[in-house]
Amino acid sequence: MIKFKSYSMKLAEKENNWYVIDAEGIVLGRLAALIATRLRGKHKPEYTPHMDCGDNIVVINANKVKTTGQKLFKKEFFWHTGYPGGIKSKIWFDILNGKNPERLLIKAVERMITKGPLRRRQMKRLFVYNTDSHNHQAQSPVTIDVASLNSKNKR
Repeated sequence: MIKFKSYSMKLAEKENNWYVIDAEGIVLGRLAALIATRLRGKHKPEYTPHMDCGDNIVVINANKVKTTGQKLFKKEFFWHTGYPGGIKSKIWFDILNGKNPERLLIKAVERMITKGPLRRRQMKRLFVYNTDSHNHQAQSPVTIDVASLNSKNKR
């Protein structure tokens, strides 16, 4: 019988890369799934579930993300104020045309990552902007062309 040892990444071996994603015309759910995978580090062969081994992601043009079907006008985000009868909701169209349209993408990614202290650390490495510019040029991020990965990614 052959015994295999499971690999477990050490903190000193951790390497975070920087990536830029242009969200213009990209389908929201597909983009959120790709970002969540990269934030967790599941695309790396040395992935360790209990370690923060993912990459830093910068998303630009978050307010120009697309949806499929009638989700833009029918799907709602719900939250609770903490008071009795305090459930609130907003449709996606109002969120994208409101004060903070990047929250739609942030919440979609956040809900794809398991809850706990590790998620809070991983979400700190996601930077979402509504414009073409970002202030992370010093890290020399690599551009990921999400539209070319799959024909269904772009609308």
